[in-house]
Order: sequence, then C-alpha cells, then structure tokens
Amino acid sequence: MARILVADDHDALRRGLALSLTTAGHDVDEAGNGNAALERLHEGYYDVVVSDLKMGGSDGLDVLRTTKSLHPTASVILMTAFGSVTTAVEAMKHGAFDYVQKPFELEEMEVKVEKALELKRLRNELDYLRNERQEHYDFDRIVGGSESLQRVLGVVRKVAKSNSTVLIRGETGTGKELIAGAIHHNSLRSARNFVKVNCAALQENLLESELFGHEKGAFTGADRQRIGRFEQADGGTLFLDEIGDMSASTQAKILRVLQEHEFERLGGTRTIRVDVRLIAATNRDLSAMVQTGQFREDLYYRLNVVSVETPPLRERKDDILPLAMHFCRRFGSELKKRLDGLDHDAQKLLVRYNWPGNIRELENAIERAALLAEGALIAPGDLRLGDFAPAGSGSRDAQSVVKIPPTGIALEDIERQAITEALKMANWVQKDAAELLHISPRVMNYKIKTLHIDLPRRRALATA
Repeated sequence: MARILVADDHDALRRGLALSLTTAGHDVDEAGNGNAALERLHEGYYDVVVSDLKMGGSDGLDVLRTTKSLHPTASVILMTAFGSVTTAVEAMKHGAFDYVQKPFELEEMEVKVEKALELKRLRNELDYLRNERQEHYDFDRIVGGSESLQRVLGVVRKVAKSNSTVLIRGETGTGKELIAGAIHHNSLRSARNFVKVNCAALQENLLESELFGHEKGAFTGADRQRIGRFEQADGGTLFLDEIGDMSASTQAKILRVLQEHEFERLGGTRTIRVDVRLIAATNRDLSAMVQTGQFREDLYYRLNVVSVETPPLRERKDDILPLAMHFCRRFGSELKKRLDGLDHDAQKLLVRYNWPGNIRELENAIERAALLAEGALIAPGDLRLGDFAPAGSGSRDAQSVVKIPPTGIALEDIERQAITEALKMANWVQKDAAELLHISPRVMNYKIKTLHIDLPRRRALATA
C-alpha cells in the first residue's frame, strides 16, 4: 500500500481517480487546487503525487518543485491537456516521473502509478547497496563438518523457508551473521534485501535513525530525508546483531514493528507499513537481562520464536583445520602469495588452543601468520595465540608469563596456576596440556593429582 495525493480542480475526474487508486489498495488524499496540494505536501509524506498541470492557484510545476524539495524520493505524475504537452515534457526534465495526456483511461494511470512505486522500491535497494555490500550465503559455503555445527545447520534448514522470527545466540566470533545470512539466502525472501545493523555500534538516536529513517529537519544535521533499514528490508530480511545492547526506547519501537508491521520515521507523522522478517543475534543472556529489567520480556518472547545456538570453536575441534585452510587460501589469494597451508607443528598448536575469540580470532591469526610466513607453509613461529608465545619458539618473552609478587609465592602455587592455564588452553585435554608445558602425560596426570586440581566433571569422566 502506498500513500498518494491526487490534485486537480476538476472534481469528477479527481474523485474518480482517487476512487480507482483506493480500490487498488492505496491510501489516497485529494486536493481541489494547487494551493491545497501544497498544504497537503507540507503536512505529510506521499509516495506518489498525481497533479494536473494547469489548475487554480499554484500550478503543477509548483507542486512538482515543492514535492521534490520536501520529499525527494516521491514520484510526480502530471496530467495535461493536449496543448501543454511540451510543458509537461519540460517538467520531466526537472524531475517529474511521467505525464498523462487528458482524456485518459483509469487503467493507464494505475499502470503509471505502479511503475512509479516500483522505481521507489528500486531506489531503496540502490540506497542499500551503496551502503552495504549484499552478500550471498549458502550451506555449501559454511566450512565445517563437526557434529555440533551440523545440528545447527539442521535447525537452520527447517526454519529458513518460514517467516518466523529467529534469535541466534552465541559467543562473539562464532559466526552468528553467517547463520543469519544462510537463513535468508535459503528462504522465500532470498530475491530481496538482506540488511544488517549492528545495534552495539551506534548511539541510541543514531540507531533509531538507522533503523527507521528520518525526515528532513528531524534533528540537527538532518539536511535531507533518509530511508531507514526497515524500509530497505521491505519484502526481505533485517538482521539485528547485538540486540542485547539496544536501549529500552528502541526496544519498544522494535516491538511495535514486530506486532503491527508499521512505524514512523524520526520527525515524521506518516505511518509506514513494511513486510520484514527479523533475525536477531546476541552474545548476552537475554533471559537473565529480562529478570533484571534490562530487556523487555514481551520483546524477548517475540524474538525467541526459534532459537539457534552457535557453538564455540573449542567445541568444534574437527572444524579448526578446515577453517584454517579456508583462511589460508583466501589470504594467500588476497596477498598474491603462495600459501599451501600449515606445517604439522602449527596444526597441532591450532587444535590444542582454546580459541576464546572463536572463528574471528582464528581468521585474524591466519591473516597475521600469512603476512609473516616466509615459506609456503605457516610455521608455529608465525602464529601468535593469546598472550603466550608459540610452543617451541624459544622466545625469552615466555619468561614474563610467570609473575612473582613482592611478598613471594609458593612454587606449588605457580605450578598449579601453570597447569590449570595449560589445561584451559587445551580444552582440558591432558595430553595436549602436557605438550604445552613440555612434560609427559604421565607427569601431567601425577601433577593434577598431587596439586589437587579439579577437572570439569565431563572431562574427568572422559579421562578416567
């Protein structure tokens, strides 16, 4: 549904055209002369303005100029008598969308209005593409064959074809955006926009402008009308990342869109209806935030129709090397450098590391190693993981890992801290932790018992 203004001093023609467009499903206002049309344009926004070229008061050219000044994205269609066709053509050079010569069939005008609305939709998409590179996602492009990842993709395949709202949970860097893209790309909305907004990256007033758009003069610096992300995503999917960082005011407005599928731009009075599928993501515990009053309970249940949990990389050990090879190929191509992968020791180092930063940390580590590598294979010395020097690097910086307080510390406590940290880095796999500390698995097991180091229950059972 679009909002349309019909301006003509011929009452029968104006009313007949307004009735025809209303029957077609549009919201139509009428103006009996040029001055009334200008008043309407100052009062609210219109998607299309249909105006007679010659009428009482201000003429069609005044209507055209005012429309373009107040509402740059609106289309103007002029109605003209035979003798003023030349003037109508000249008006098109100054921004009119089209003209119709009187008398005309109502169907002809309906077709021109639909073309004007399609142009508006295309302009929205172009505005989106200028600000965001639209990416295409497919299940085949998601690297990894681990059981935990396949469980997630199984859920994604089921929900993709629906219009249900999806909440993606997971630690930072686990690929939540990639999962959101896969849902959109495999949905019935894949031909339309996949629009992404990081809620944590913008202040409250800027986030609302980004989401809902604003009218000219809505706030200091708003020198022109802006189409928001909800409008850009009309017919497609809007992905709100880090939704847990959204203010209470913005949460209320998001809830309204989910419930009623409508909103107003900042500084505007016109209600805009949209058909948008919403996918949200967070690394925070929203249910706990609901309990403390930091997140609206009604919005939480609206978002949590389908919940998808992205597993951390430490629970996807089988995917670490395939992901590393994927990044090697990519960065080798970008750097125009031969990069065949990682040598054996570097592979072992990647697998036993705990990856607190998940896939994003792995990507950054491979990019850095690709820059540093002197040969075709990445070596342990090319990797810098966490705050520790690579195993076997022989760096003197490793000595700074041990910090002795001025009051002193028992050697037993230092051993306990070192072994516990190594176990955490190795995801509690004792053999891998032993390699990090350059001791045998037998010695590691002995130290765990004598130092009374508690292992997580599932790990203790697995090694018993």
